[in-house]
Amino acid sequence: MYAISISENIAKLRRERKITQEQLAEFVGVTKASVSKWETGQSIPDVLMLPQLANYFDVTIDKLMGYEPQLSEEQILKIYRDLCVAFVQEPFEEVMEKSKKLLHQYYSCYPFVYRICLLWMNHYMLANEENRKLEILAEASELCNHIINNSKNIVLCNDVVNLHATINLLQGDTKTVIETLVELQNPSRISNQGIGVLIKAYVMANEMENAERYAQLGMYSQVITLIGCATEYLSIHSDNLEICQETIKRISVVAEVYKVEQLNFNAMAVFYYQAVIVFCLHGQKEQALEFLEKFVNCIEIGFSCDEVFLHGDTYFSKMDSWFEQLEYGGGVPRERKIVLNSAIEGLQHPAFACLWEDKKFKRMKEKLQNIEIKE
Repeated sequence: MYAISISENIAKLRRERKITQEQLAEFVGVTKASVSKWETGQSIPDVLMLPQLANYFDVTIDKLMGYEPQLSEEQILKIYRDLCVAFVQEPFEEVMEKSKKLLHQYYSCYPFVYRICLLWMNHYMLANEENRKLEILAEASELCNHIINNSKNIVLCNDVVNLHATINLLQGDTKTVIETLVELQNPSRISNQGIGVLIKAYVMANEMENAERYAQLGMYSQVITLIGCATEYLSIHSDNLEICQETIKRISVVAEVYKVEQLNFNAMAVFYYQAVIVFCLHGQKEQALEFLEKFVNCIEIGFSCDEVFLHGDTYFSKMDSWFEQLEYGGGVPRERKIVLNSAIEGLQHPAFACLWEDKKFKRMKEKLQNIEIKE
């Protein structure tokens, strides 16, 4: 799937048409030995012979060479997952080189280029040197521009705009992020009301199944967005314990009602982690340990399943079909081992220093380290 395979294709096309090597050699004006070498991969036809061979077999030159400029969603997902695993099991630069070779081969397959951007953004931190990390982010940024400037897929381009903003943020380019996103996030923009209009249209068309699916998607997305914004709100007001406590109280109610820990463990884990930082900064050791335990439990919930991280439940009964459409399926955009290692390393945050010698902290750290990753 990944490489041009002209040798195999010539042999395959010749056998399908019940043609001997001698007959093919005679038609194109070469020896039988030359055809034999083509089919065994010892040599390849001269470029000027390709149109003649393609015409003889009644196929395109791309078909003759086994070149596919576009990949299916299934192929893209498989490559993405294979590369995620490779980042864990193989040397970092070797995997980067492998991904670049695929990128060059499918440079005009913009959904695939988008996945490569996502792949690099989620693994750049594995590079050994800071300069190399910045270099990878810069390359990903250039690829985003390549997609935006050339793809005619509006939906894909919108996704790339948001991905590009995240990459800009990792690069420290806050000015570009603000200029890009501030107007897009304006609540008065009619585009932000689109899902409500879509749901109403499905109801009026009596397509209740689709109406229910999009209503669930809207609610789920808003809940996760709320928790994400609340996490940032805790960071903004980390010096104001009163505001943080009120935020934590309100989000805890929402999380309980919607059972977010089971639906999206990562969103709640990040929120609990930020809560621990706040309580540590204010010397609230007991509350910090309480939310650290919630954080560890969330990670444990996420890794208790065989493969799928994101899923619905009896209330969000239509969500599983959405998760299956994600570029990384219902999992996470990084290999599971990397996610777990990031959680363990997070316990070394300087704010946690007041907890490091506590027995309960040590037990929870050990619990996190002993989580088994199901293959």
